[in-house]
Amino acid sequence: MITGIGIDIVQVNRMKRWLDNEQLLERYFHSEEINLAQSRKKNAALTLAARFAAKEAFGKALGTGLAEIALKDIRVSNKDNGKPDIILLDTAQRAFEKSGANKVHVSLSHERENAIAMIVLEKV
Repeated sequence: MITGIGIDIVQVNRMKRWLDNEQLLERYFHSEEINLAQSRKKNAALTLAARFAAKEAFGKALGTGLAEIALKDIRVSNKDNGKPDIILLDTAQRAFEKSGANKVHVSLSHERENAIAMIVLEKV
């Protein structure tokens, strides 16, 4: 049963401005997300924008927002086949458990100017 759906869109230019602010990146992104983005050189902002959209979409899917969640506790990664995945840590994991859901689905998409993410929470 689906327990929540969230969607968010982020302008890539917003993330381009963040790339030079290490404190801001460390506040909102897990270190592995930052490393991945930096390894993608010219696509770093696109990578961060999609991940930031997923974090925001997760809060919307919970129905509670992100007030009690550290955004870096929501880690967006990719499986070996490239499929995006969400790894929940500390505050995010606790909020997820409290929601009653036990499975997270994530979809990311982006183009030059925007990145979008959709999260579906499910109780199986």
